[in-house]
Amino acid sequence: MKILIINGPNINMIGIREKNIYGTLSYEKIIQLITQEGKKRGMEITCVQSNHEGDLVTWIQDAYFEKYDGIVINPGAYTHTSIALLDAIKAIVPLPVVEVHLSNVDERESFRHLSYISQACIATIKGHKEQGYIEALDILQAHITNN
Repeated sequence: MKILIINGPNINMIGIREKNIYGTLSYEKIIQLITQEGKKRGMEITCVQSNHEGDLVTWIQDAYFEKYDGIVINPGAYTHTSIALLDAIKAIVPLPVVEVHLSNVDERESFRHLSYISQACIATIKGHKEQGYIEALDILQAHITNN
């Protein structure tokens, strides 16, 4: 099972920025955790990160053409602004996508409450820090196995 993990803007600064919100684990450690947990589940994990919206759109589209089985995406602030990401995810249906947020965006500023992409994702995980990625892997595995 091939899974693509896409991380958006400022996710590379996790462990450095706003530790009270995002946690103290570094981005590199989170990627190691995701990769290890994926291997335990028999998954081939590819992780990418960019601060540029177009890169995220391209990776979503490439996942379809490169025959990935699913995507986990933490779009960062693009969650609340990017119709382009929504359209990219809608374009690759039926490829399942799970949205992950380290913080609970519903408990933060009101502008963070809207997620454009959630309407095209099979699930959204909020506020579970790095464990949210692991939950997303489990959701994808169950979804792919049952469909």
